[in-house]
Amino acid sequence: MGSVLGSVRARAAAGATVVVALALIAAGTAVLLVLHENLQGQAGLQAQVAARSVAEQIATGKPYDQLDLPDGEDHPVVVAAENGRVLAVGEDVRAVDGKRVAKTSQGAGSVAPSGDDEDGEDEDERGLKPGEVDDDVVYRDGTADVDGTVADYRFAVVEAKDTRGEQATVRAGSALAPEREAVGSVRDAMLVGLPLLLVVVAGVTWLVTRRALRPVEGIRGEMAAITASTDLSRRVPVPSSKDEIGRLARTTNETLAALESSVERQRRFVADASHELRSPIASLRTQLEVGVAHPELLDVPGAVEDTVRLQRLAADLLLLARLDAGERPADARVDLAAMVREESSQRVADRIPVRAGELASAEVAGSRSQLGRVLGNLLDNAQRHAVSSVRVAVVRDGEWAVLRVEDDGPGVPESERERIFERFVRLDDARARDDGGAGLGLAIARDVAVRHGGSLAVRTGSVFELRLPVAG
Repeated sequence: MGSVLGSVRARAAAGATVVVALALIAAGTAVLLVLHENLQGQAGLQAQVAARSVAEQIATGKPYDQLDLPDGEDHPVVVAAENGRVLAVGEDVRAVDGKRVAKTSQGAGSVAPSGDDEDGEDEDERGLKPGEVDDDVVYRDGTADVDGTVADYRFAVVEAKDTRGEQATVRAGSALAPEREAVGSVRDAMLVGLPLLLVVVAGVTWLVTRRALRPVEGIRGEMAAITASTDLSRRVPVPSSKDEIGRLARTTNETLAALESSVERQRRFVADASHELRSPIASLRTQLEVGVAHPELLDVPGAVEDTVRLQRLAADLLLLARLDAGERPADARVDLAAMVREESSQRVADRIPVRAGELASAEVAGSRSQLGRVLGNLLDNAQRHAVSSVRVAVVRDGEWAVLRVEDDGPGVPESERERIFERFVRLDDARARDDGGAGLGLAIARDVAVRHGGSLAVRTGSVFELRLPVAG
């Protein structure tokens, strides 16, 4: 149960239901308020029409006992003088606002005067002339007793003067029961329809969300199967849609492909490293065992050479491991020209002396030791392939510092210019491992260049070019 309520489908359905419920409640309240105001306005208009009809009769001089008054149940009417004496009353109208009304010559029957109108203007200040009807109308809600039935009405109060100059107040009402019945019917319909509509919204949202998330469940299931089987060659299903879920599936497959490639490369790296380490260790062990049995046959220089080779290989593997782990280079300033001069001066035992070409001053940001390792590896590679010349130069190319190492050897075939930067790759398979190294120098050089924001590539057959951004 907890997993269902905590699912995306449940949260989406609940969220949509709450939003729709709030919207419907707000809209329903607004509709009821507008309907109430409109119906009250209609009741007031009907009351005004009835009141003005009676007031116009008074203004024309028609006697009060001959006034044509509307039916008391629909529009109860009371006509009163300024002193409150009832001059005329509708049929069957017994009381207004709880006060009994009756037409008597002595004025025993009376109603409260209408008072000020909505604008606060006093009746005496209106200045009505004989035979005129006041344009202002005052609306009030009240009750009326018509033939023993008390109900709520919307009253319109209109002032008029007869031809003799006597002022009368006409109070006519319009029943509010129809308005309240209409509002109540609409409210009841909303109370019944709202829960049903919310159930429909929740169900539709649940079904739509379930259908939309079905591919996600397929992706999750396949990922779980891949994790359990450790078979990285498998891929998640890609839906035909071009939406976010389709992009998620494609990105997941790209991630799996990159992960498979990385794991495969790691496996090859471990296998190649084990193979490379096995040779010097076996050779060193053989020489030591022979030395123990026959000290006079111990090849000390060979043992030292194997030890040095083993030490270099271990250092290369350790550096590669640090690079693969994402080690960031130091943020020091390195002058490439000064580094070239220093490195060249220390390589006194090289087979071919290193000649320096143009050495433009160019500072880059990075690790002095790692960049020195790149230069050393490039010079070692040139020494292995050069015939009679090894040349190094540093130039500026806009915002880039370019270090070039060139030899006069046979060069790298164009088809192999990317492959030589792979780990443990030797183009000359017949060459002895002792002469050709482990095939890690150029791989390390490119990794270091990339982590310094630059690049390393073969521009021509025997020219290696290192490009690094100039330090700001």
